[in-house]
Amino acid sequence: MNRVRRTILKTIGAWPMAANGAGRARAALRPEVKPRHVLCFLGGAHELARLSEAADAAIAEFAFEFSVDTNYSLDRPDPHMSRSFGVCWDRVAPHAWSQADEDAVTHHGSVLYVLGPPMTVDSAVTASTAALMLVDRLIRAGAVAVKGESAGVAHGLERWRTLFSQLVDAAKANDDVARSRVCRLAFARRPLESEHYVESVGYHLVGLPEVYVAKSLGTDFEKAMMMDVYADDMAKRGVEAVLRDRKARLSFDSRYKDDDFKFNPYGIVHLDP
Repeated sequence: MNRVRRTILKTIGAWPMAANGAGRARAALRPEVKPRHVLCFLGGAHELARLSEAADAAIAEFAFEFSVDTNYSLDRPDPHMSRSFGVCWDRVAPHAWSQADEDAVTHHGSVLYVLGPPMTVDSAVTASTAALMLVDRLIRAGAVAVKGESAGVAHGLERWRTLFSQLVDAAKANDDVARSRVCRLAFARRPLESEHYVESVGYHLVGLPEVYVAKSLGTDFEKAMMMDVYADDMAKRGVEAVLRDRKARLSFDSRYKDDDFKFNPYGIVHLDP
């Protein structure tokens, strides 16, 4: 496992220098707004100290600008967690969570929050990689459930393990697009329904605009896959090239306030009929 972490760390060290598609994103209307991760870890009874120590060790090793939040972390159950996780489970990936994961949320005994650093378009994938490595480390330390608060997405423990394994494979292959995709699948959520569109939320966590697909364009699953195709293409070729070639529209008219963790400063790509 130490060799695996060294492989990932060696790779992410070069990411801010890479000419990736996200780095060529169009400037946002609110460029001073910088996204950040908020991670929620649930543990057993009176295990806050244990999880905090594991988080501190991971921060010292690889998640350098992350920090444990001492204001909202609890060494007791939070009665709102069952509902919170219930509305956040990933409903696109097959078997993304199990009854055992739901039971773990119901019977948790402690809550740890970890805050990520403010991110730029060029540092987002690097920070999100560290966030996914942190998730893996804390699961190994005894976390029984994990949720990404910034986009409101939760996976079961096996799904988190699978995502981390895919991150390792992407790092070994030195595949920038695959790394961006894994982090996006880990921390972004889709599809969410609004009046006229089915929407993504959380693509700013990998330095990309959101993708909103008109409700008339296929089933919810087909629209989710369309979001993934566009996001992969933007990560590979850049936002401007995708907008031009696919004749898509970019706007900055977000329904989230700019102090909301879900606010995307890189805009929204609208896919209309």
